[in-house]
Amino acid sequence: MAVSDDVVLPLVPGGVLAFDAGNSKTDVALVSADGTVLGTARGGGFEPHIVGTFAAVEGLAPLVAAAALEAGLVIGEVPLVQQLSACLANADLPIEEERLAEAFESFGWANSVYVTNDTFALLRAGVDQPRGVAVVCGAGINCAGLLPDGRTARFAALGKISGDWGGGLELADEAFWAAARADDGRGPETALSTALLAHYGVDSVASLIEALHLGDIPTVRRLEAAPLLFQVAAAGDAVAADLVLRQAEEIVSMAVVAMRRLDLLDEPTDVVLGGGVLTAGHPLLMETVVRLLTESAPKAIPRLVDVPHVVGAALLGLDHTGAAPTAHQTLRSTYASTPAA
Repeated sequence: MAVSDDVVLPLVPGGVLAFDAGNSKTDVALVSADGTVLGTARGGGFEPHIVGTFAAVEGLAPLVAAAALEAGLVIGEVPLVQQLSACLANADLPIEEERLAEAFESFGWANSVYVTNDTFALLRAGVDQPRGVAVVCGAGINCAGLLPDGRTARFAALGKISGDWGGGLELADEAFWAAARADDGRGPETALSTALLAHYGVDSVASLIEALHLGDIPTVRRLEAAPLLFQVAAAGDAVAADLVLRQAEEIVSMAVVAMRRLDLLDEPTDVVLGGGVLTAGHPLLMETVVRLLTESAPKAIPRLVDVPHVVGAALLGLDHTGAAPTAHQTLRSTYASTPAA
């Protein structure tokens, strides 16, 4: 980003530049040391695995400029803030975090750079202190745990190759799988077949399979099968209900393992739940998650996050700068009436 030679931008003392970058959208917040939100911006998804590490970070530059402009600042040759806190989708492995941190450092937006997976933004957004466990179940599934001393528990979350199951994409594929097997006799009958045919406007399972395979039903529309699965399960279909049960078991399994790794199983611990599948409010899923979590970790305290996840990224930044508790409260109050998106 070009800037005239006579522009000198002073550092926002103790300030934080926070990123919550997901697969579908990116939120940026420029926050002062006292928790005041100076500027915000929103953009598209963050996909370093597709466009490359540097290009993905470079794509965030217009959002940083927009947030700075709202704050009355102009990007110059000196850092905007003391701390950059980036919670990023597709930052699943330590080597990926290291490469992304190097890319952020190259832009000189902050004196110090902290990069982690976006699950930590959900976690920090849902707790008053940097302590607890979070499970995000949206298009995919992931889990992270954090302690005040910096210790973490996390998963690679790379799909089947790293032992994961669940999320909207997986559930959608399971719905198609169950309908196909019911149709050809390899599996039990299920109301998923009728629901899928009606939703996608085809007259047979064979036509549905053909449309999916040939791309007549775009890949992006496959996710629409996941909410249908929950509707069919709620109506009493055994096949769909079994899939909802399995999803609940996976969510609880990840949370319990993370708690065990951090020696939190025997202590009151917040378990923050987020992501589209969990926040959609499917009663069967949520009731099952709460029941199974209570059985495995009686002192766990499940809670749905109710603020944008960029709040968590900013709070992590304030944690790193040693900001006063009042700064955390000020930041939260700004987003108190803003629903998580």
